[in-house]
Amino acid sequence: MLQTTYSSPLGQLILLANSSSLLGLWYSDQAHLGAKYALATIQHGSSPILQQTAQWLDAYFSGRKPAIDQLSLAPQATPFRLQVYHVLTTIPYGKTMTYQQIADRLTALNGHKTGSARAVGGAVGHNPIGIIIPCHRVVGTNGQLTGYAGGLERKRQLLALEHQ
Repeated sequence: MLQTTYSSPLGQLILLANSSSLLGLWYSDQAHLGAKYALATIQHGSSPILQQTAQWLDAYFSGRKPAIDQLSLAPQATPFRLQVYHVLTTIPYGKTMTYQQIADRLTALNGHKTGSARAVGGAVGHNPIGIIIPCHRVVGTNGQLTGYAGGLERKRQLLALEHQ
């Protein structure tokens, strides 16, 4: 595993990858930084995956809308959380979904009640690959902005960037 930093318009990001996939992307000052990884023990460096991620972020922050499937992503999470992250990747640029809509989508996908809006919120809040797996596109009932591990101001800025 290797990590590197990326200077974004919204603050420094930490990128973490193994030899084949991106494992993490966090603001350096966010909640749940590093997830289960001991970042202090992981070597800094560069790799094709980290370079591809930086190029994706360059395109994103310049207002283009790069496809999520351009990157190999491997978030480490429970099966439920992985399902939530998959649904997040289907939310188009400039659109939002509520926690309840995601819970309803999971129920439809699985053919039975899979989780509550609160459980979805827990998964979204612990998303290890921020921005690319677009947890910032999840809003509360009636569209109000609610929790974001990187802070609500960053969430507002990301949503504004995507509406351009």
